[in-house]
Amino acid sequence: MKKFLVLSLLALFGVATVRAEASRADLVDHVETCEAILQEFQLHRETAIPAAVLAKAQAIVIVNQFKGAFFLGIKDGYGVILVKKPNGRWSLPVLISAGEASLGFQIGANSIETIYIITDPATPRLLFNHRFNVGVDAKAVAGPKAAEAEKLNADLLSTPVLVYTKSAGLYAGATIKAGQLSRNDPANATLYSTKYTMPELLYSDWVQPPSEVVPLMQLVQKLAP
Repeated sequence: MKKFLVLSLLALFGVATVRAEASRADLVDHVETCEAILQEFQLHRETAIPAAVLAKAQAIVIVNQFKGAFFLGIKDGYGVILVKKPNGRWSLPVLISAGEASLGFQIGANSIETIYIITDPATPRLLFNHRFNVGVDAKAVAGPKAAEAEKLNADLLSTPVLVYTKSAGLYAGATIKAGQLSRNDPANATLYSTKYTMPELLYSDWVQPPSEVVPLMQLVQKLAP
């Protein structure tokens, strides 16, 4: 039993090490993967985010998460956050980390793709404190899909975080806790070749977007003008 625990902790440490040492090419791949996730969600009515929800978006978070476990469940991943500025334009995609560890006898591995639609301008700033617990620091519910137009209502659309995920077991309006998001300033320094950190990258125009992140910005602008 101790051996399993030690191996699991080493695996968790290894994941953190890989994240810290990611190359710029790896980080560009993360942004491009997040773009592909959003595109894939919107292709099918069963997963698509309705236009009425996107119209309420003040921030969008796209996360690609991995879960693999034997005795100690390890969930780790990466993502991006974009915020809508007062002029209606969307920010740079800023890299974040997403992960948690849970004790319990678990065997298997899978990936979880999640999109968070944040409907108020204050909630994204919770990430400035380095860690944001979805569903704890701000209320989060499963968002209605495009195929569930009857579930759209003012109360649901005013929820701070609407969660869209391809993992099973969620239904629209269900209150959920979806793990932790945290800022990743070292990754952004590598991707954008700058000393500016998350607040400046999200809310200023001091960094020009490199060509690799422009397609994601354009996609978000098209979906949530």
